[in-house]
Amino acid sequence: MQRLVAGLRLGGRYVLQERIASGGMADVWSGLDDVLQRLVAVKVMRADPDNEEIFAERFRDEALHSAALMHTNITTVFDYGEDDHLTYLVMELVAGQPLSAVIREQGALSPDVVRSVLAQAALALGTAHEAGVVHRDVKPANILVREDGVVKLTDFGIARAMDAIGHTRVGEMLGTPNYISPEQALGQPATGASDLYALGVVAHEMLTGTRPFDRGTPIATAMSHVNETPPPLGDEVPVDLRAVVATLLEKDPADRPANAHDVAALLGVATAELAGLDLDRAAGVPSGYVVLPITPMRPLEVAPPASDGSAVDEPTVAARREDLLD
Repeated sequence: MQRLVAGLRLGGRYVLQERIASGGMADVWSGLDDVLQRLVAVKVMRADPDNEEIFAERFRDEALHSAALMHTNITTVFDYGEDDHLTYLVMELVAGQPLSAVIREQGALSPDVVRSVLAQAALALGTAHEAGVVHRDVKPANILVREDGVVKLTDFGIARAMDAIGHTRVGEMLGTPNYISPEQALGQPATGASDLYALGVVAHEMLTGTRPFDRGTPIATAMSHVNETPPPLGDEVPVDLRAVVATLLEKDPADRPANAHDVAALLGVATAELAGLDLDRAAGVPSGYVVLPITPMRPLEVAPPASDGSAVDEPTVAARREDLLD
């Protein structure tokens, strides 16, 4: 990605300023839309000659799926384009940190904070699932926490429309081992229930400061979701919150909540807010829950990629079934 430098203009209007994140298939830059004179986030697909076509299709799908989702707790997509063999996505620039950075810096979060983040993420997933979109990679790195406590679900890079044929190759699975659902680990299709399982893993990590399923290798970690129970939560976690996490982490998708709206309701989101999901009236959760008394957020700080070019956070995994996960 040496072509990507500060000052590069894409589509005749988006001027790159600073790289702020690096993931499995793209780099994210802060940029200026010099037509509308506003700051934006520009996600540029990383060139991969061996898989360029399939990654381009997934990137295009991300643009289509994300643009169709309008909700306070989902990052807004503004534009998609291609410029001199560079494919890019333009989104709102979120002033805050990924949840992964918050956990890394602060460890276990208070139950009130967890309830707030979890409820807002559930509202976002409820909107996506109602639109027929499964995220398939819910994890702390894809949950942004704004400075005012508002949560934004982002990165629908491997999302799939429920009624569409995806771009997954034969024998391939997508997901991140630490948060993948048991059914995905076994090579079965991801559903909305799979997203809810991943959300349960995220909730457990927020409450303890450590990943509940982390066995050192991708294969062992993936299979631990199938065969092992998560470590018990401490008595300091309220009983009702423990019950929500437990039901999200059920191995059988049929035993998890029926939908993300039910999760939000269990966490205290008002009925009126749930009814307003389709009209974007659900701004988050009741003010009593949007506490987030964590230390003041610093601007998003993401370490540069490793010298070998690998991503700095949990990499999205695309692996062949016979290997389970790469």
